[in-house]
Amino acid sequence: MFPPKELLATLESALLSPSHPSAAQRVELLHAVRSSLPSFRSLLSYLPPKASDRSQVQSKSVRLPDSPPISLDDQDVQIALKLSDDLHLNEIDCVRLLVLANQEWGLMGREPQEIVRLASGLWYTERRDLITSLHLLFRAVVLDQGLEEDLLSDIQKYLEDLINTGLRQRFISLIKELKREEPSGLGGPMSERYLLDSRGSLVERRAVVSRERLILGHCLVLSVLIVRMSSKDVKDIFSALKDSASEVSENDATVDHQITFSLFFSLVIAFVSDGLSTVPDKASILSSDASFRREFNEIVMASGSNPIVQGFVGGIRLAWVVHLMLIQDGISSRESILSNSSNEIGYLSQGLEVIFSENVFQFLLDKVLRTPAYQNDDEDMIYMCNAYLHKLITCFLSSPHARDKIKESKDRAMSMLNPYRTAGSHDIVPAQSSSSLQGTETSPTPFVSIMEFVSEIYQKEPELLSGNEVLWTFVTFAGEDHTNFQTLVAFLNMLSTLALSREGASKVYELLQGKAFRSIGWSTLFDCLAIYDEKFKQSLQTAGAMLPEIQEGDAKALVAYLNVLMKVVEYGNPIERKNWFPDIEPLFKLLSYETVPPYLKGALRNAIATFVRVSPLLKDSIWAYLEQYDLPVVVGPQLQNGPQPLATPLYDMQFELNEIEARREQYPSTISFINLINTLIAEEKDMSDRGQRFIGIFRFIYDHVFGPFPQRAYADPCEKWQLVGACLKHFHMMLSMYDIKDEDIEGVVDQSRILTAKESSSLQAQLPILELLKDFMSGKTAFRNIMGILLPGVNSIIAERNSQIYGQLLENAVQLSLEIIVLSLEKDLLLSDYWRPLYQPLDVILSQDHNQIVALLEYVRYDYQPKVQQSSIKIMSILSSRMVELVQLLLKSNAANSLIEDYAACLELRSEESQIIDSANDDPGILIMQLLIDNISRPAPNITHLLLKFDLDAPVERTVLQPKFHYSCMKVILDMLEKLLKPDANALLHEFSLQLLYELCVDPLTSVPTMDLLSNKKYQFFVKHLDTVGIAPLPKRNNNLSLRISSLHQRAWLLKILAVELHTGDVSSSKHKEACQTILSYLFGQGITGSGGGQTSSLLTLQDTAENAAIRTVSKSKVLELLEIIQFRSPDTTTKLSNIVPSMKYDLLAEDILGNPANSGKGGVYYYSERGDRLIDLASFHDKLWQKFNSAYPQLSNLGSGVEINDVKQTIQQLMRWGWKYNKNLEEQAAQLHMLTAWSQIVEISASRRLTMLEDRSEILFQILDASLTASASPDCSLKMAFILSQVALTCMAKLQDERFLFPGSLNSDSIMCLDLIVAKQLSNGACLTILFKLIMAILRPESSEALRRRQYALLLSYFQYCQNVVDPDVPTTVLQFLLLNEQDNEYIDLPKIDKEQAELARANFSTLRKEAQSIVDLVIKDATHGSEPGKTIAVYVLDALICIDQDRYFLNQLQSRGFLRSCLTSISNFSNQDGGHSLDSLQRACTFEAELALLLRISYKYGKSGAQVLFSMGILDHLVSGRAISLQGGFRRVETRLRRDMAVDVDRQQMIVTPVLRLVFSLTSLVDASNFLEVKNKFVREVIDFVKGHQSLFDQLLRVNITEVDGLKLEQINLVVGILSKVWPYEESNGYGFVQGLFGLMHTIFSHDVDVSTFAQSIVVLSPEKQRNSELQKFRLCFSLSSYLYFLVTKKSLRLQPSEASSSYPTSVEMQQPSLGELNSLLTSVTASLERAAEEKFLLLNKIRDINELSRQEVDEIINMCVRQECISSSDNTQKRRHIAMVEMCRVVGSRDQLISLLLLLSEHVLNIILIHLQESSVVSDASSTTKAITYGEKHDSRQDIESLCGKLIPTLERLEVLCEEKVGHNLKVFHRLATSTKEIAVQKIVL
Repeated sequence: MFPPKELLATLESALLSPSHPSAAQRVELLHAVRSSLPSFRSLLSYLPPKASDRSQVQSKSVRLPDSPPISLDDQDVQIALKLSDDLHLNEIDCVRLLVLANQEWGLMGREPQEIVRLASGLWYTERRDLITSLHLLFRAVVLDQGLEEDLLSDIQKYLEDLINTGLRQRFISLIKELKREEPSGLGGPMSERYLLDSRGSLVERRAVVSRERLILGHCLVLSVLIVRMSSKDVKDIFSALKDSASEVSENDATVDHQITFSLFFSLVIAFVSDGLSTVPDKASILSSDASFRREFNEIVMASGSNPIVQGFVGGIRLAWVVHLMLIQDGISSRESILSNSSNEIGYLSQGLEVIFSENVFQFLLDKVLRTPAYQNDDEDMIYMCNAYLHKLITCFLSSPHARDKIKESKDRAMSMLNPYRTAGSHDIVPAQSSSSLQGTETSPTPFVSIMEFVSEIYQKEPELLSGNEVLWTFVTFAGEDHTNFQTLVAFLNMLSTLALSREGASKVYELLQGKAFRSIGWSTLFDCLAIYDEKFKQSLQTAGAMLPEIQEGDAKALVAYLNVLMKVVEYGNPIERKNWFPDIEPLFKLLSYETVPPYLKGALRNAIATFVRVSPLLKDSIWAYLEQYDLPVVVGPQLQNGPQPLATPLYDMQFELNEIEARREQYPSTISFINLINTLIAEEKDMSDRGQRFIGIFRFIYDHVFGPFPQRAYADPCEKWQLVGACLKHFHMMLSMYDIKDEDIEGVVDQSRILTAKESSSLQAQLPILELLKDFMSGKTAFRNIMGILLPGVNSIIAERNSQIYGQLLENAVQLSLEIIVLSLEKDLLLSDYWRPLYQPLDVILSQDHNQIVALLEYVRYDYQPKVQQSSIKIMSILSSRMVELVQLLLKSNAANSLIEDYAACLELRSEESQIIDSANDDPGILIMQLLIDNISRPAPNITHLLLKFDLDAPVERTVLQPKFHYSCMKVILDMLEKLLKPDANALLHEFSLQLLYELCVDPLTSVPTMDLLSNKKYQFFVKHLDTVGIAPLPKRNNNLSLRISSLHQRAWLLKILAVELHTGDVSSSKHKEACQTILSYLFGQGITGSGGGQTSSLLTLQDTAENAAIRTVSKSKVLELLEIIQFRSPDTTTKLSNIVPSMKYDLLAEDILGNPANSGKGGVYYYSERGDRLIDLASFHDKLWQKFNSAYPQLSNLGSGVEINDVKQTIQQLMRWGWKYNKNLEEQAAQLHMLTAWSQIVEISASRRLTMLEDRSEILFQILDASLTASASPDCSLKMAFILSQVALTCMAKLQDERFLFPGSLNSDSIMCLDLIVAKQLSNGACLTILFKLIMAILRPESSEALRRRQYALLLSYFQYCQNVVDPDVPTTVLQFLLLNEQDNEYIDLPKIDKEQAELARANFSTLRKEAQSIVDLVIKDATHGSEPGKTIAVYVLDALICIDQDRYFLNQLQSRGFLRSCLTSISNFSNQDGGHSLDSLQRACTFEAELALLLRISYKYGKSGAQVLFSMGILDHLVSGRAISLQGGFRRVETRLRRDMAVDVDRQQMIVTPVLRLVFSLTSLVDASNFLEVKNKFVREVIDFVKGHQSLFDQLLRVNITEVDGLKLEQINLVVGILSKVWPYEESNGYGFVQGLFGLMHTIFSHDVDVSTFAQSIVVLSPEKQRNSELQKFRLCFSLSSYLYFLVTKKSLRLQPSEASSSYPTSVEMQQPSLGELNSLLTSVTASLERAAEEKFLLLNKIRDINELSRQEVDEIINMCVRQECISSSDNTQKRRHIAMVEMCRVVGSRDQLISLLLLLSEHVLNIILIHLQESSVVSDASSTTKAITYGEKHDSRQDIESLCGKLIPTLERLEVLCEEKVGHNLKVFHRLATSTKEIAVQKIVL
């Protein structure tokens, strides 16, 4: 059995959808119907209470079908038994209700009474769903809804079977039973009177049951049209009708009246349809039963005492008589017995006599057709009832028996000659009520009632008139020989109804235009008007004569004529009607006379109003005639319309209103006057004066009509609301048609200074819009009256709307009042700042009485008119943006809870509709969603918090959302997204619902509660919607473009929500951790790795539910499926119209309109949609096109031919079609980009933050990278999409690099091996080449931009970097080899093979690039030459990377052949830092300069001396000198960039310019080794020396810097300077520059001190271990450079050093002193100590690495803290991950120590060689008499004692060097030991000697 809720949803989705149901929907629908047949057959029949079941419940253990036993507590038992007693329901079913209530609402913490009401509400909801489902099926068959014939046939068969098996009898019995005061009906005396419906609202049980009876009544009516009634059905329904009618006579309940009408019309339709079925293939059922006819005739003709019952019985008699008329011929042919036939004729005659004697037609008019209950019933039911009344009256009028009776009635009516009496202006005669036109002396005759009955039938359904010849025959008959104005008026009123269609209007016009009637025609109307006009003129010309009175009959006949005229013109053919009434001036001539009755003036003006829209010329004529003939509007001392009054100056509209109409308490003249003025103003096109010419009319309406309207008396309440509606319409137009301008502000301000409170400005200075705003902003008359309309409250308005005939007029007044409030709120802030304190914003005025605000906001409950709801929601939106205290106000007013429910109900009702709403501004659901979204960020508590049921009694962020416990918009939204019903109609609702959830997730206050709610297992929100929304097929563009656009946005918001959960979800919470794991697994189709490393889990560990069962089968990556969805060609959004508009002149005009910046604001051709898209306003575009055409080509409107005008029309139509397509294309493109952006966010967040939770991470990243590059290279990919995809690819590439060296968290043991340091996750060479190939294709795509290529270049650089390192770069290869040699089971580790594969990859990369080299190099060079500075920079770095992978100098030749190197050098020579680098442009240029230097440096290093030779041959040094890049002082410091305005970028000129230049020059010095030392004139050496001399200040500055205070950058620069000088300066003969002295001074400073890091960098207070190691390495590199230079001087220049500083005569300057051997000894001692320390540290670390698996966690943490400078582990990391980190860090330190050891060994060798040379030649140096050729820088003297002292200090150091252990040092020390030993032996000899 189908649950009723699911059954109803299935039927609604299939039967109420705008489109035809799909095949799947049809199958599901028929299955649901078949499954529900038992429920339909036993409709609302439930198991009664049962003693055994009661005992089971009292035992507190109940077993429901298909479920385990349920335990109950005492309260559950009491509630279940209470439900059983109240509902007459079985106790077990009551327990089931409690279970359902708990699932739906959550019963924890609720009171027993509330639980009873909730459970009862669920039960009645089930009943309602079942009844409504049945009602839908009946409607689908009976009403033409466009369904397929075969589907309708299947449904009809099911319904016929149900009816034949007793369903109709069940309807009848239920309608009777449910009204009884017992538990199974309305409820017993002890039953709970109220229940909580599906919205959580408290409703009366009686109202719910009455509504059930009404739906059953509707089903009963519809069932008659499927299966004919039997005689028993007829009699049972007739009995029920009399019972129901008797109840109706005692109360006025609308629903009871409607139930009675259902019973009544079921019989009427049964008799008519049965009678019409007398055809051979389907005979009448009732007509074949003579006994029934006799029996029922007796029943129906029986008289009674209750007039209401007798009235309804009379209506059945009419239907019975028509039935007899229809079946008479069939009976005569079938029955041969004449007595039976005569009996039928007797029945017929008897029935006709009673019908006419009791005037049944008048009863049906007064008590049925004109009642609010009938007019407010279901529209389809009204239509069907009217349709069968149409058939009934048609059959009745076609019968000879009825025609004879009608003729008899007509003759009787014509003989009733009432004496004519005058209809003076003071007569109290209603103007509108047709029933009152008959005179007060007698009741309407049957003939008059028949005509009015016909009028009422076709009033709402004029299309039923088409082809109805019987009716037009009756019209011809009824229009003849009228002698009574009552009959004439009724006849004319019937004609006015028959003119409500185009066909009818033409026929009526022709009838009255021709000679069909002797005394009735248009000529009669205009002749009568002319006669009375002539009489009035003669009276005015006669002195002292009184104005003649218009006879009552003439006045009423004229009113009826004018009504016909009004309908004929209004509904006539627009082309034909222009020629129907060429002269309408007679309609105006009676308006100014006092004795003309006001209702006649009203009819005249109403008729005139219909001519306004006939043609613009006629509109202008009407204005002129009004000024000439109509009553003036006098306001104050001045006249509005200009002309002088025609008769008495005092007789004006004000006089007529207050002295004539007010006394009669009827206001037809004033109403018609205002309506006519409103119609004329609405057609005005000239807005230049902003309504100033209407100020007199406005003041009249404002001061005299609307102002005192609450105090006036009204004979007819309909007139009251007509009058109010006309006034409000005028105010609405004034506010909507005209805008505020700057001069309005100034004018009011000036007046406020001049005028006192008692003074008023003249009419010429007033504008209606300003006067209205003043009124509202000061809370005066109009505001008070409008609030008086609204303050009774929505419940009162709903009650009057349903129960009163003026209900729709009242509704219109409420709607206009709310819209006026909205318009005022939209404009008041433009003026309030300038008008204070006289006028305040409207919200301030409203807040003076909180009831006003509550009343306005509660109209969201009014679901009869969507516009009322829309206005209320808009008011809420505006007030919520202005009033911070709005929520508190609502809470204090006790209106908050009802508003929460009302908004939720409005949203739910909208989601259940199937009709697509075109404009989002007219969609209450969208307005609510926008209200919620807009208020999220406003101060708490705000409206969003209130309506979504956040906890306002505590901090919002601590709320625990319980949508199932509270009925709110949150519950509706979640249910809506869960079901996703009616996707066509609700697409925008679903989209904004997801957007709302996203905004809630990112808001600081609502984020935690919302994310906790969505991650709840009850909802399965994330994964479920990935299937239902995310990867669902995208609708086709041709089928439903709007749904396609919305579907893309829905996916975008969903992905953003998922991204927020992945980004901010607290994984320390099991709920969020599981949610993140589920999302990742579902997105990427992979297993899950625990965040701590070690453990691995998959979705199999999740809760075993039905949802997760589906998830476990996932294997394909949903991320790639999502990307495939948006891989379609973006639609064209260009605005070029040359291909659309054939004519160039029209093309330019349209483009001028679209391109004009002035058209972008309010009132322009552009507007911003609810999504923020800038679209073309087609209506405004259409108007501006016509204005532009008329102004540019005025001849078109004046003298233009029809062909030219048609061309313009066709052009505008083409532009409209193009504009619509442009808007849709723009929306689709924005939606595509939105989804792609969301997709990129979730991919990047997953890769950046949550990738460690997945296995096979490298494979996932590769797949995404591959798909992104493929998509970006596709021709369908737009430039914007390619930009986003490139960013994703860049992120994936970066994460791939990180991933190679990340801890392999999938291991199951705490032990690790050195193999873990090798990249096991490196992509294969094939995968790498695939990436490169697709990246090249993306770079070379036809549509590109520099910004896009910058990202692609960055990706290319990242790719090259990825390919360079197969082994972790932090782990030196030598260290890794050492570890592998010592590790067991390492036969499968083949480092040479890895190296070979890397070499193959490098060759393959080069080959791949070479295939597209021409295009790639051309493009990159273009960007490097002509791009922006950032583009140039990265392009140069790309060229640098190409050089890096170059083979056979291919790319170098490419650069040379294209002249790029030459242009690069030119750029360098042109570089100058004149502004000191303080601008952003200067900074960017410096970055480019740095990149260019890096490229040249790469060439020099890549190709060695040949590369340097190439650069040198191109004059690189000359360009460096000419550029003066490093000659100027200053730096790039504190540069504010536009990208990050809040951050200051501190860029050092030393780093960006000086250091790269020095590196480049140093690299060029490699050419010095190739030159002959003796060739002093070597060209290259000369140029380098010239460069040094040209930058003497820089070199001097670096040589003389305080070495103890330098940082790493300065140290590198000093190293470079020393290296350059040591290479070239020995060739310089001149010593005038002091560089040698500078070098010696530097040696003295460094060599003479113990080189320790703590003393070496005193400026750094605390150095981390890593910085200490780097600083030490840099220091010894400098020492090595200096020692190399010194070694060169000693060996090549024969420099000899003194043993000590005291050995020479000390010069005046320390800088002139050369280093001594003692200083070298000091250096050697320092080096030896560092060498020993480094070797020991390396040895210990290697041992720890080898034993890493044996270390405890504490020891591992100590190693990590010792090796790294920041905390790189978290408390959640397990021991295995910690060991991996410690192992990698120790390997890094070992590598650094090994590098230092190599350097120290070389440095030691240099120092030892220098000392050895001096010791070997000590005898020569010590011989003072001998002549030497040594270079000396001081006097020489015998230093034997110094030598001995030196040797004594040297020997301990040499002994330490001799004992260095190769095992610890890690190098072959044989040669080194031999050198140390030799030096030691000579030193010992010197001491001995």
